[in-house]
Amino acid sequence: MSGSQLKRLKASLREKGVIGPQLSKKQKKKNVQDGKANNRRFQKAAELKGIREEFNPFDLKHNARGPKFQVTTNRPATSNASKGRPGEAKSLGEERRRQTLLVELNRRHKVGGILDRRFGENDPHMTPEEKMQERFLREKLSHKTSTFDLEDDEPDEGLTHLGKSLSFDGQTLVDDFEEDDLSAGSDVAASDDEHRGSKRVRPFDLEGEDGEQIDGQPERKKTKQEVMKEVIAKSKFYKAERQANKDADEDLREELDMELPELHDLLFQRKKGPTGAGTSGPESAAAAKERMERDYDMRLRQLAQDRRAQPTDRTKTDEEKAQEESQRLRELEEKRLKRMQGEEVSDSEVEEDVPESHSGAGPINDLALFTETEEDDFGLGKGIKTRATATELGFDDEDDFLIEDNLIASDSELEPIESDESSNEEEPDVRDDDDEFTKGLLNEEETQNPVFSSRLMGSANPTDTREDSNGLPYTFPCPQTLDEFIEITQRVSIDYLPTVVQRIRALYHPKLDSDNKSKLANFVTILIQYLAYSSNLTELPPFSMLESLIRHIHSLAKSYPIETANEFRSQLEDFGQSRPLSPNLGDLLMLTAIGSIFPTSDHFHQVATPAGLLIARNLERVPKQITDYAQGVYLSTLALQYQQVSKRYVPEVMNFCLNTLCALAPEKPRKTLGYFPIHDPAPGTRIADAQSVKVRKLTPVDCVEDDRSNEEIVSTELAILATTAQLLDAAADLYSGKPAFFETFEPAKNVLTHLASKSCKTKFPATLNEQFEKLGSKLDRMLRFAHMARRPLELHHHRPLPIKTAVPKFEDSFDPNKHYDPDRDRAELAKLKAEHKKERKGAMRELRKDASFMAREHLRMKKAKDAAYEKKYKRLVAEIQGEEGREANTYEREKQMRKRAAKR
Repeated sequence: MSGSQLKRLKASLREKGVIGPQLSKKQKKKNVQDGKANNRRFQKAAELKGIREEFNPFDLKHNARGPKFQVTTNRPATSNASKGRPGEAKSLGEERRRQTLLVELNRRHKVGGILDRRFGENDPHMTPEEKMQERFLREKLSHKTSTFDLEDDEPDEGLTHLGKSLSFDGQTLVDDFEEDDLSAGSDVAASDDEHRGSKRVRPFDLEGEDGEQIDGQPERKKTKQEVMKEVIAKSKFYKAERQANKDADEDLREELDMELPELHDLLFQRKKGPTGAGTSGPESAAAAKERMERDYDMRLRQLAQDRRAQPTDRTKTDEEKAQEESQRLRELEEKRLKRMQGEEVSDSEVEEDVPESHSGAGPINDLALFTETEEDDFGLGKGIKTRATATELGFDDEDDFLIEDNLIASDSELEPIESDESSNEEEPDVRDDDDEFTKGLLNEEETQNPVFSSRLMGSANPTDTREDSNGLPYTFPCPQTLDEFIEITQRVSIDYLPTVVQRIRALYHPKLDSDNKSKLANFVTILIQYLAYSSNLTELPPFSMLESLIRHIHSLAKSYPIETANEFRSQLEDFGQSRPLSPNLGDLLMLTAIGSIFPTSDHFHQVATPAGLLIARNLERVPKQITDYAQGVYLSTLALQYQQVSKRYVPEVMNFCLNTLCALAPEKPRKTLGYFPIHDPAPGTRIADAQSVKVRKLTPVDCVEDDRSNEEIVSTELAILATTAQLLDAAADLYSGKPAFFETFEPAKNVLTHLASKSCKTKFPATLNEQFEKLGSKLDRMLRFAHMARRPLELHHHRPLPIKTAVPKFEDSFDPNKHYDPDRDRAELAKLKAEHKKERKGAMRELRKDASFMAREHLRMKKAKDAAYEKKYKRLVAEIQGEEGREANTYEREKQMRKRAAKR
């Protein structure tokens, strides 16, 4: 179709019959009779709609360029026909957003509103009569009927009581009410019931003269007077009972008050003095006044130290206690493992700002004493605070040590204080604890001594110097230097030294005086110094006594960890600087005490780590004498004990043990037994002809004694060999799970094979040969298991990959829109991904359209607001200008009038 747009439009209208020649009146009348007029009108509207769509090419979506690729398919060919109506879709989207987003935008930041729930209000197809009929029907359906509804016209069943009807329709139920009864009762005017109006009149013929109920008649209702009489009688009865109970309680309280002095004497374990001839006479007024003031001061101190009662928690079950204990142990084990791995342990009671000056450890020759702060534990551990410690209670710690008879007096009864409540919840009374801790440290005779009683009652100056059955004084001054402690213990037998320490700790307990805390802190350092001093004496003390002192130091270290650690570090510093390779018995005892008091499994510890370094340094030296070998065996034992929990490998221990076995062997090995240093021993060190010598155990004296006979030397060498074999056995059990177990103990197996050879075996006792054979068989079995547990290194096992092929796969019914993936899961995944991508694109497109719509609405609202503001502004300006012009005109007129008046 050629020509202009107007010509083509006229031609289209002419072809569709919209315009053309007019119909005659006869044809119009005929069409109306045939009913074609209405059809013609609808047909004309449809034709106009089609022409309108045809002449608006932008309202249709079509592919003007045709298909992108020419493909062969069994589907019908797609033409360039129009698809969709973008304009209509856009208008529908705009209208939908106006109904949803625009409503939400207008209601934003607004509260309230009216929701129209009227029936048929928004329905334009319903007439008012239909709306009213629908509302009436809804109201009837929503109305809930009730049995007692008075507006209900339906007959009900009537009122009932206990399942029976109250109506008088039955034969047996007859209404006996008559109006004559009212006139009959009006004659009785003497009764007060006549004046009660609407209240029920009680018939007189149903009541006897004495007010009793007549048989056969229903129970009458009590009058108000009778009810009030009963209430008053009950109230008086209950009041009398309460008064009687109160009098009984008051009598009991008076009896307890009278017995209070005796109870007070029992609490403080006082004994009444004799009342007979033993009394010296009546007490003077001054003495009585002094005693009263002293008792008053004592009671005042007790009240000041007393704590207010606090509510206790409920009693926990055995399962809850066991669960809490297991949780506590689990947390402690986790903290210990973290310390062993060198990780930081977080504690809720310790602040995080720990000074960095104590984070590292200097060399052993440059040890610096650290000072006590509240924020740092200095690597010594916080300690268990779930209940009162043994040190706080005043006796030795039974958790780590068994208290033997030689630690406490023979006639004492050590009774630990049992407390179900933790110390952080409610602390017991101070005076109660004073009596309890003396039970643990003092025997019955010492507890009853007035010296200790005076200490408990607050007296700081004991005056009694009596002695017990063993000749020991009951009181000792608290020494502040080592010389003072040595002077105190000079007159005391070495066996009773632990008893002296016990009594000093009891007399100067921190709960008795505020200054005792510093005294005991200094006392624990003196005990450590005395431990080293007594070990180096010419006459060695019993090792049981030294062990008792170590136990006391362990108990005091929980209360004074900083002072204890400082003193031990001072001793280690003296050892490392003055005699690094020649330790004495006191140094060995110091290292033993450190392993018993401090945790040796930590990755770094302020005391245990320097001690371990000193042990390794002394094990590396070349032994020259028998005492060097004995000291090395002792230090190796300590090193294995230090690593009992952490299981860290100490190479110096293995090197020393293997070198000692080779040095004391009767024959020198002819070949290399392993990669460990072998030092040639001094002449005469190797064992020869010891078949008849009995194998004994090593003693601490073997570490320091030099002057020995030949028999003693051979006996000591055999003891060193036996102990070294036991150390190898313990080390094998300790390091059995290590990856390098085979390389570590293969040299030990070779050394034992050399000792079990014919040249060496004939010169050893039978018991020692048997020990070597058992240890060799054990190491052989453990090495075999360790070798079997190993697996060689290998590459990762991969599934064989198929070779890619380039041969195409043909499909008879190929569809380019269909996926031909042989893997069904992968095909489903690809399908889901495609759907997700499609939905995501559609959602993003809708979000963009929503954002554009919101922007347009915001702009429209802003323009409307600005237009309203501009209109209001112009109106105000016009009003102001009009007022100013009118006033200006008035002013000009007045000015002209004044000029004219002036001219006249």
